[in-house]
Amino acid sequence: MSKTPSHYNQGNIEPIDVIEDWGLGFNLGNVIKYVARAEYKGSRIQDLKKASYYLNRELHNVQAQFKETGSEES
Repeated sequence: MSKTPSHYNQGNIEPIDVIEDWGLGFNLGNVIKYVARAEYKGSRIQDLKKASYYLNRELHNVQAQFKETGSEES
């Protein structure tokens, strides 16, 4: 029996497994986590806003790195 809350156990794959398998960092991992549980945790709008916040942080970081290096790839 899983010890994780039910909003993390919808479907066959838990968000943490996807995040680790894909090698996502903190920001993108949180995007996946909040989007995956938005329908099940209780506040869809709040979780989607949190996902948007972390996606915007990641976008900001990538854009700042692009300005520094002149390349999107690092």
